[in-house]
Amino acid sequence: MRFAFRSLLGLVHLTAAAAFLLVAGLWLRDALETRQAGPAPAEGARERIFAANVLRLEPATVAPTLTAYGTVRSRKTLELRSAAEGTVIEIHPNLVEGGAVAAGDILVRLDPRDAEAARDLSSSDLDSARLEKAEAERALVLARDDLAAAEVQADLRGQALARLEDLATKGLGTAADREAAALAVSSAAQGVLARRQALAEAEARLDRAMSAVSRAEITLAEAERRVADTVLRAEFSGVLAAISVVEGGLVSRNEKLGDLIDPAALEVAFRISTAEFTRLLDADARLLPLPVQVESGVAIASSGRLDRAGAAVAAGESGRLVFASLDRAEGLKPGDFVTVSVTEPDLAGAAVIPAAALGPDGTVLVVGEEERLEARPVAVLRRQGDSVIVAVDDLAGREIVAGRSPLLGPGIRIRPVREGAPEEAALIPLTPERRAALVAIVEGCKRMPVGAKARVLAELGQALVPAATVRRIEARNGG
Repeated sequence: MRFAFRSLLGLVHLTAAAAFLLVAGLWLRDALETRQAGPAPAEGARERIFAANVLRLEPATVAPTLTAYGTVRSRKTLELRSAAEGTVIEIHPNLVEGGAVAAGDILVRLDPRDAEAARDLSSSDLDSARLEKAEAERALVLARDDLAAAEVQADLRGQALARLEDLATKGLGTAADREAAALAVSSAAQGVLARRQALAEAEARLDRAMSAVSRAEITLAEAERRVADTVLRAEFSGVLAAISVVEGGLVSRNEKLGDLIDPAALEVAFRISTAEFTRLLDADARLLPLPVQVESGVAIASSGRLDRAGAAVAAGESGRLVFASLDRAEGLKPGDFVTVSVTEPDLAGAAVIPAAALGPDGTVLVVGEEERLEARPVAVLRRQGDSVIVAVDDLAGREIVAGRSPLLGPGIRIRPVREGAPEEAALIPLTPERRAALVAIVEGCKRMPVGAKARVLAELGQALVPAATVRRIEARNGG
């Protein structure tokens, strides 16, 4: 048994020694083959080619969008104030915060007893004044009649005196008769004068009565107005806010009871810079009625148009305050903080490019010959968010780099990646120099399997080569 164990252990040692010798032989063979093959030919440094997203500049008509932030306000707001003082005896069922009322609804009714008593007294005074006026009118008629009778009597006495004087010329009558007739005429004239004075007093009395009637009517109208002031009505349909009245409470004159807001008449006020404001004016420096989009949150949005601008700039503020009326305001309330987007007048011959495509010096990188980059200046028309609106001018139809990086600059050769084209399936042509360089890279790669190398070389031998294959080879070579 001991002999068999030693024999098995010796066999294992012999097998391990043979395996080590075999491995050593293989290493020796590889070393000899490498030595016989000689040093690998040194390859020259190749130009690095960077992949970059490009876009084509096509002139178009672009409508810039001005973005600002504002607050929703109501164009039709009424403060509910008590025109009289008293105890609240009735309130509208919807007289609560956010309650809806219709035009003409009675919102608050005060105790009207004092006002009604004053109105009744004023009505009684008016009746008395009217009675006095009627009595004065009748007295005036009598005074006129009395004056007419006195004048007739004076005329008769004058005629009698004339007859006595005529008889005296003929030697008839006595002096005493003529004196009595003259005294009668004088007495009649004095009576006419007294009647005229009475008539004047009657006319003055009528004037005073008419004035008293007018004063009584004014007093009655004021008393009726005070009775009407005990009822507070809604001037228009709307919703209520800041309500501070309860039934049974005592209110004073001109006390604020709440606010009535028309939810259908909303506007938004927002502030913009002076430069932005000038872009919203026409040739006559008047504000254009440009369309406006208002957003508050995710699901609340509304549209409208520019309405007017503030008349002056308040102390400590700058820019211009602009107001826009809203056509639809579903979900918006006064006081909401919203985002306002104003569609400015169209710009012709412009293009929208990413802000990353514009350099700090106002240039863009244009793809030139052999796909090398060129720096070209552009005129910036607008900046909005992550985009820039530029004037196309002589760059129409040219491709520019969509996103600049520190690795890209004038003279750098790139591999354009165009938007909308499936890069993995795209086939591109190759210049003879580029094709030879790619073939040399593949043939010089020792780690690539023989089957994969043959497949890649077959793809490189075609007229159009898959862009993905070219990208992988150049990436492995650092290009």
